Amino acid sequence: MARYTDSVCKLCRREQTKLFLKGDKCHTKCVFEKHPTTPGMAPPQRGKPSNYAIRLREKQKLRRLAMINERPFERLVQQASKSVESSGTHLLGALEMRLDNVVRRMGVATSLKTARQLVLHGHIKVSGKRISIPSYRVKAGDVVALEPKLRENVGVKLSLETSKKINGRPSFMQFNEEDLSAKILRQPDRSEMGFPVTDQLIIEYYSK
Repeated sequence: MARYTDSVCKLCRREQTKLFLKGDKCHTKCVFEKHPTTPGMAPPQRGKPSNYAIRLREKQKLRRLAMINERPFERLVQQASKSVESSGTHLLGALEMRLDNVVRRMGVATSLKTARQLVLHGHIKVSGKRISIPSYRVKAGDVVALEPKLRENVGVKLSLETSKKINGRPSFMQFNEEDLSAKILRQPDRSEMGFPVTDQLIIEYYSK
């Protein structure tokens, strides 16, 4: 995903669902709603897709939602398969607690790409320590905060307004609007995770 340079709207059309990769524009000017067909010149597939195709598309959808390349994604699946809890739940929990995703769920960024930029540019602190690694695993009890100097940033203000409209903050974090920080109260439940996929199909894809 890091090397993908084409229109991200094509990814939504390919997966036949809104991936919300362009942030606020996905709520107002969505290309997928106007052109819901699969991109490309190939004729539409006839008949039912194979079991392999179903699992492949589910895997690709989650990868694109989380904006992760194949190698690190496969490593996460391998770690999840060794967990004592459900492999699918462990995988989605690991993706949910990545620092870039936590920043997005806080509402200070309208897309995962913007949230990742905030992290990479050193604008995010975790429990008082500046962290610039998007894949950093946030734990229960951590406080994730945005740099105070970005309080008046136009993009941040727009993101906060959008977050209020869609009420997108999960209940496993406690958001403080005064200092633009969020305390992680606990590990998220499966119902609170922001990845609308069937995780069992993804685990089955890698267990072939």
